[in-house]
Amino acid sequence: MSDSSAIDHTVLALADALQARGWMLASAESCTGGLIAATCTELAGSSLWFERGWVSYSNAAKTELLGVPPDLIATHGAVSGPVARAMAEGALAHSRAQVSVAVTGVAGPGGGSADKPVGTVWLAWCVAGHTHSQCQQFSGNRAGVRAATVAHALTELLAMVQTTSP
Repeated sequence: MSDSSAIDHTVLALADALQARGWMLASAESCTGGLIAATCTELAGSSLWFERGWVSYSNAAKTELLGVPPDLIATHGAVSGPVARAMAEGALAHSRAQVSVAVTGVAGPGGGSADKPVGTVWLAWCVAGHTHSQCQQFSGNRAGVRAATVAHALTELLAMVQTTSP
C-alpha cells in the first residue's frame, strides 16, 4: 500500500478502529467484483480484522451465498436498497464478523436504464446491530465507478465504526 493515497489511509484507520473494538469485517460485493476485499487485504495483518468476502455477481449467487430472498430481487431488482441491505445482513449471518459492507450497482458501460443509469450503486453497512443503506450516483468509466464505490464504501464504514463505542 502506498501511504500517499487517501484510500490507503482509510484502510489503515479502519483496521485500527476495528481492532480497537475486537471486530471483524465481512464484505458482499457485486459490481466491485471483490475490490473491497482486495483493498482491505492489501494491508499486511488484515487477517486480524478482515474475516471474509463474497463476490455475489449473479442473482443466484446473492440468493445461494448470502440468503437474499429471490422475491426481493424480483420485486426490487438486484440494484436496490432492499437487496443491498439483505446482502449486508447475509454477510453477517454467514460469517463470524460483527461488521459488514455490501455493494450492488451498475458499473457500466452497459446495463443501465432510465431508473438505474450507469453509475447507480446501492451500498449497505451493518454496524452495531443496525443496517444502513444509501444510493450513490458515480460518474466515469467502469473502472472509475468501481474505484469510487470502494472508496465511498470504506470511508462511510470507517465513519460508522468510529462513532460506535467499542
